[in-house]
Amino acid sequence: MGELIPIVAIIFGCTIPMVAIWAKHKEKVAQMQVTTTAEHTAEKAAQYASQVQRLEDRVQVLERIVTDRGYDVATQIEALRDTRQVETSDNGIPLNISKQEQV
Repeated sequence: MGELIPIVAIIFGCTIPMVAIWAKHKEKVAQMQVTTTAEHTAEKAAQYASQVQRLEDRVQVLERIVTDRGYDVATQIEALRDTRQVETSDNGIPLNISKQEQV
């Protein structure tokens, strides 16, 4: 039994530093994962902010259309339809004929 004490001491003497090195390595890996996740989150936040800005710009344009002569747009479109030449489809029927005339 006296011969086993130095062997056990050597095994524990080698095992403890190996466990410490392993634990330090695991800590570094965990830190790298946190850093990568934070960078990914920041990148996603920037993409969302950019998308929100584009949508806000589009809403502003739509608001401007509605408030600045928005109701006049329909009249202008109809005026353009009236002034263009009568086009025909492939079967020879004019495109601007109303449904009542087709029946």
